[in-house]
Amino acid sequence: MHQARKRFGQHFLRDQKIIQRIISALCPEPKQRLLEIGPGLGALTVPVLRKTGSLEAIEVDRDIIPILQDACKELGDLLIYQKDVLHFDLSVIVQNQSPLRVFGNLPYNISTPLIFHLLKFTQHISDMHFMLQKEVADRLTSIPGRKSYSRLTVMAQYHYHIKQLFDVPPGAFHPVPKVDSRIVRLLPYGKIPYPAKHYSRFETVVKQAFGQRRKTLRNSLSGLKQGIPEEAWKILGIDPQKRAENLTVEEFVNLSNYS
Repeated sequence: MHQARKRFGQHFLRDQKIIQRIISALCPEPKQRLLEIGPGLGALTVPVLRKTGSLEAIEVDRDIIPILQDACKELGDLLIYQKDVLHFDLSVIVQNQSPLRVFGNLPYNISTPLIFHLLKFTQHISDMHFMLQKEVADRLTSIPGRKSYSRLTVMAQYHYHIKQLFDVPPGAFHPVPKVDSRIVRLLPYGKIPYPAKHYSRFETVVKQAFGQRRKTLRNSLSGLKQGIPEEAWKILGIDPQKRAENLTVEEFVNLSNYS
């Protein structure tokens, strides 16, 4: 039996009822192009492959791949990329093909940087379903004024409508993690509700504001190479004495768009 490796953040899902709930939420169908991140021992891989007949997966642990291939050898076509997903360019495998349905039980130690990485490829994604640490799920769906409202919240909600689906207890895994988990669904907007004129500028404004989140916006954004003009606060109706956690996604976009 493969031993879970701490350096890869491995916690293998084993509760069959939870597995079936995830598959029901994902609702995979033949001819859809699905990509699993971190398939591990195949708890989700096997039932998805049974339904679709083909599946792609990204797995960093080379020792687990033969076990996974053996479990799936008579179920359909499984294509595994032995890569670090944080450095994996999804656009290379999409090219002119249909968008990807991305899913997985994400390693908790990389879930936040991984979501930031995947935001770069939103145009190539039709939806995402992830098992996340409850704290990260709360940040993704947070609202202004809450402690959980963060840079991740703003950047993810700029691209996606995000919904928490259901909780998964620690006992559903082996080894048992010290945190609670939650399934979330991310659906990209067909049309961005509040489009940024210059996305890189928007990214910078949000990162700078939350990088010094205890400071007022006037102070935290004063170090921007292209600062916020003083008249912008009044024209946009944004109080410069507020902190980053108090601004909506729309207000961050408006700030970044002002020139």
